[in-house]
Formats: sequence, structure tokens, C-alpha cells
Amino acid sequence: MTAGSHAGDGVADPAAAARPAAERLVVGGVEVARYVVAPDLDRRHGPRPYLHPVRTRSGTPVTDVLPADHVWHLGASLAVQDVDGANLWGGRTYLRDTGYAWRDDHGVIVHTGWRERAADRLDHDLEWRDRDGRPLLRERRRLAAAPAGADAWWLDLDSTLTSATGRDVRLGSPATNGRPGGAGYGGFFWRAVADGEPDVFTVDAAGEETVNGSAAPWLALTAEAPGGGAYTLVLTGLADGDRWFVRTAMYPGVCAAYAFDRPAVVAADRARHRRHRVLVADGRLDRAAVAARLDRTAGG
Repeated sequence: MTAGSHAGDGVADPAAAARPAAERLVVGGVEVARYVVAPDLDRRHGPRPYLHPVRTRSGTPVTDVLPADHVWHLGASLAVQDVDGANLWGGRTYLRDTGYAWRDDHGVIVHTGWRERAADRLDHDLEWRDRDGRPLLRERRRLAAAPAGADAWWLDLDSTLTSATGRDVRLGSPATNGRPGGAGYGGFFWRAVADGEPDVFTVDAAGEETVNGSAAPWLALTAEAPGGGAYTLVLTGLADGDRWFVRTAMYPGVCAAYAFDRPAVVAADRARHRRHRVLVADGRLDRAAVAARLDRTAGG
């Protein structure tokens, strides 16, 4: 288990007072996620709102935060490494013909105001700012939690980005900046937690090598949590140009990537909308069980 696997789990300890305040999402009277709105983090870690811990309905943890291998991985969050040259992901920046390097280019994604707060939904405004505090993008973000049977729940994250500069804003990734190997991460990223390597599959493929870079309508990750408890995540919500970025061997992580193999743009005069839905289920679901769950949701 990494150092981040238990952070913010609600257990009383001497460090609890130092943890940032968080909003809660509740399903059936049970807290299933906390949303850290204003984390007090080193700028190099890409400060931004994030969900952690996220749990199944039985209490199994399914997110990690500040893991030793990639300290800037923050539970489930929206983050892009290159937003008009600003690093809003954290860590080193990938430079064409140079590789990764530490640069003074880290921006922040900050909460600017609430629209609604309730036990099962949160609605707020944010700004994506560069290193000097200048707004690059404005965002309206809505999160909701809903039951999906006795053993699962749906997380719904709806995000609308608009340009704050009066011009087109470019979204890029290490891959679009020259890194080989399918490293097109950046978008809605879920850093999972697992005891051993998780399994990952889509409707017609399985394994990191074949799933990374795909545009399947859904992607499932199944794993054992440290300390016990199997779980399954089923992510949906790719839109035009998006791809799945997947890591299972190096670390457990899945991203609905916005600029996997070519840059994306938030146009000066047009909003960019994405809706990401994640089924968080107890136990290991196979392909047939996932398809049945999704069919049931579509039919209902």
C-alpha cells in the first residue's frame, strides 16, 4: 500500500486536523466519496479539486492520493498537463526533443463559487489559471451520486469549459508534445488503488497494451483493494477525439484523455462539454455483467 492509500479515510489520528476540509457525497445514508475543493499542496503537485477517498457501498477504497510513485496523482480529478503551455497536471513537463524536465510552469485549478451543495450533488464554478494566476479557462462542474443497486453506485461528473482568454485555448499531453509509447494522458483521471496488478477490459479488448488508446464506449477496471475487498470501476463518457489512457503494470490508473494523440481546443466562442460517469461496484464484474449493468441503466 502506498502512503496515499489511507489518507483522508476518516479514522481519528494526529494528522487529521491537517487534512483539508472536504464536501461529502452520500448514497443511501452512506458516505461514498469526499470532494477536496481547496487542497493545500505544493504547486508542483498540480493543486486542483479532487475526489478522495472514493469507496464502494460496502466501504472498500477505490482511489489513491499522493502516491510515492507519482505524488501529483490526486484521487479522481480533472487535470491536463499542457493548457496553453501551463502544466495543470503536476510533476515534470514533457518537452519535445528534450524529454521530461522540471519547469516553473505549474498552474492551479481553483474553486471560485458554489451554485449548489447537497448530500448527493455538488455544483460549482472553477478557474484554470497559469503560473502567474491568469485565468486560461473557466469551468462549471457538477458532481452527483446515485444508487445502482445494493452493491453499486454511479458517480456523475459533468464539466463545461469555456475560454477565459478571448481566444482558442490549446489542450495538450506528453504524447502531443512528442513523447512516444501512448502517453496521451490528461483529462478525467482516476488513480486507483490495488493489491497487485488490476485487470482492465472493454467491450472487445483486454489488457493495458490493447486498451490504451482505444475509443471503446466503456472501460472496466477490476482489482483487490489493499486490506481486502474486490471492486470494479466502469467508466463511460468519451466524446469526439477522446481516448482511454490506461496503466496497470506501473500503477493502477485510467484516464478519459482529451489530447491522446493530437491537441484538443477549447474554442474562443464555444464551450467544451464532457460528462463522465463511473459505476463503482463491489466485487469483480466480468464483461457480461458489466454489459448487463449498462443495459439496465440505459433501459431505465
